[in-house]
Amino acid sequence: MEVDAKLTADGVVVLIHDDTLDRTTDGRGPVAQWAYAALRGLDAGAWFGAEWRGARIPTLADALALLVELDMNANIEIKPCPGRERETAEAVVRVIRDAWPAGRPWPLLSSFSRDSLAAARDRGPEMPRGLLIWEDSPDWSDAARTLGCVAVHWSEEHLTPGRAAEIRGHGYELGAYTVNDRRRAAELRAWGVQCLFSDCPDVILPAG
Repeated sequence: MEVDAKLTADGVVVLIHDDTLDRTTDGRGPVAQWAYAALRGLDAGAWFGAEWRGARIPTLADALALLVELDMNANIEIKPCPGRERETAEAVVRVIRDAWPAGRPWPLLSSFSRDSLAAARDRGPEMPRGLLIWEDSPDWSDAARTLGCVAVHWSEEHLTPGRAAEIRGHGYELGAYTVNDRRRAAELRAWGVQCLFSDCPDVILPAG
């Protein structure tokens, strides 16, 4: 399960995609300006559909507890609000250490923010890391090596067969996001992509 982690004003790690609350909740303004006690009263489901009305913004700790119960693991994208790159990563590492049972494989920590990945490396060196790339990035290999990453996750619309082969040739696990078409999923798998991020996994699962 892939989730996006951000910090509230009072340092609680919550799961939300955007820097602001406007699109996916009935709140307004930057996530970083809200304390968790206020955030947890917002409706984060009505925008998606009537049956989701009343859904709340979960904390990372709550999500990890559910994943353990379901015997699942996580790819936690450290998605900091501007200016909170290291702070967010350090908080994510603390939550995982407190919530994740001993003996289970660690969740993967990924991010577009190299500052966040550096902080995750420094504070949680035992936790695997993945570098997220949107468009072509000539220095991806140097960055992945410096940050101690085990995986590289590339935008599927910008990934090419040559780049996929290069990433795999360097020994990194390769993921592609966001893949919602079965034919495209099969093509990416044929290129050596090992992990597909999708909004509708039931659609792409038959692609293998």
